[in-house]
Amino acid sequence: MEGFDLDPRLAGDTLAVTRLESGLLRLMDDARWPWLILVPAVPGAAELHDLTPAMARLVHEETDRIGAALKRATGCTKINTGALGNVVRQLHIHIIARFEGDPNWPGPVWGFGERQAWRPGQAHELIRRVMSEMERLQAEAAQQAMRSM
Repeated sequence: MEGFDLDPRLAGDTLAVTRLESGLLRLMDDARWPWLILVPAVPGAAELHDLTPAMARLVHEETDRIGAALKRATGCTKINTGALGNVVRQLHIHIIARFEGDPNWPGPVWGFGERQAWRPGQAHELIRRVMSEMERLQAEAAQQAMRSM
């Protein structure tokens, strides 16, 4: 991650979750939605097309795994995934669990109402569940790969 610095706005609006192969996984500090953000550790990247083909594949695979894990961990209705970057230019991918009847369903989460910070125990429990599901998905993929050999 040499030369890579997390944008100060992302750092201020999110909580650290873990470091993945492609970059940093963060939790948006807004308890209204289970909302994860993947920040590829590529200095200067603002768009998905700024990534090398290999990094783009890795980011896509990790985004898929995060979305699947978040859906399993929360039982949500829908996963919203997007890389907007209109305010924070640093490339980051939003992965948001949405539920019918959640604040502003089915509208977008951006700019809606006032952010509600996670309570420490709440955030920790969500992170624990998501990480557990990510490990399960990885183990399932490894088992499936072994069976197909």
